[in-house]
Amino acid sequence: MAIQDIYPTALRLLGRPVLVVGGGPVAARRAKGLLDAGAKVTVVAPVASEKLLALVDSGLLVWEPREYRTEDLDGVWFVQTATGTAAVDTRVAADAEAQRIWCVNASDHEASAAWTPAVAEVDDVKIAINAGGDPRRAMALRDAVATALETGDLPMRRHRKADSTGSTGSVALIGGGPGDAGLITVRGRRLLGQADVVVADRLGPRELLKELGPDVRIIEVGKTPGHHPVPQLEINRILVEEALQGNRVVRLKGGDPYVLGRGGEEAEYCRQNGVEVEVVSGVTSAISVPAAAGIPVTHRGLAKGFSVVTGHEELSEVPARPDHTVVLLMGVAQLRDSAAALAGSGLPLDTPVGIVENGYLPDQRVTIGTLGSIADQAEAVGVANPAVIVIGDVVRVSPFAPEHFKTADYSTITPNRPRVRTN
Repeated sequence: MAIQDIYPTALRLLGRPVLVVGGGPVAARRAKGLLDAGAKVTVVAPVASEKLLALVDSGLLVWEPREYRTEDLDGVWFVQTATGTAAVDTRVAADAEAQRIWCVNASDHEASAAWTPAVAEVDDVKIAINAGGDPRRAMALRDAVATALETGDLPMRRHRKADSTGSTGSVALIGGGPGDAGLITVRGRRLLGQADVVVADRLGPRELLKELGPDVRIIEVGKTPGHHPVPQLEINRILVEEALQGNRVVRLKGGDPYVLGRGGEEAEYCRQNGVEVEVVSGVTSAISVPAAAGIPVTHRGLAKGFSVVTGHEELSEVPARPDHTVVLLMGVAQLRDSAAALAGSGLPLDTPVGIVENGYLPDQRVTIGTLGSIADQAEAVGVANPAVIVIGDVVRVSPFAPEHFKTADYSTITPNRPRVRTN
């Protein structure tokens, strides 16, 4: 049988009687698949395997403990042979052919009227692959396609909107990480590929927006320090309004939506308005951006803990010790005031400070100084957001720190794209 003889289709077997002839492991797998499709399964075999007996004991199928008879085909819509004996399988297949019943002959795929494909299910998408009668080849291809669907490398977006029964869409709050497209989670990228509407921040993996279909609407709501063109309440309203119109909405944020990203407010508003919401954690810039410059937020012998605050927050409650790392987000404009506040709390002026701008991006820049010098250095070189400021002894670990770190000779370093140091 040539591959051109195959007409791919999918059978809807819900409530329909089917027959499995055979009682071994293959028969058990096929019976389980038919049960999953909602079929009414009867197994005919003198002996049944433990897995088949478990299905029988659960009342999921009927087992006839005997040899096959031609009359077993009466009223059957579909047949699967799996006896392991070619003569029996051939007889069943011939009887089925005579009665015009589709039959899979496990003993002879060339002579079989139907083939069982390698199947995988991702969300509500079911893929089935035939590979010229080569089951291992089919399984390898199935696994590769399923992985591509899982990771968002293949389009999973629905093109039929919610039906007219009043069904709503959904909202996914996705943390996109620090900006590099490769640092979004697999789940986040997959949901982004399914979106009808993307409500996007200024930060995050902007390159991924270029991969979306031309009919995917992108609503820009990005904020900069001191400038919020779309207020938070309006963003909340947009998410709910779009979902209630039956759209799959993705709120794409930089970092993690629950780390100083107001994701909790957005999720709460969606739930209050009857909209299903999923939160997908992201790689927070508070940890990942320092790592891009080789700065760990904790390090044995240097720091056992860390605090994450914005530059707009009161720093008086933060431990004022070089062995407790302080990470400042959105803190460039308030850097001089923040440094003075920490110094006023007792943090030594020679405490190392690192600023990482545009973490993981080609124009990443690292500025290293001390609590006493960093504000002047930042102004001199024009440090700007997006930037993460790290304060504490862990900055000494960075491969971009000066050779003699305890001297006053600190500088700004602009690497092409630094590798993260691993120990």
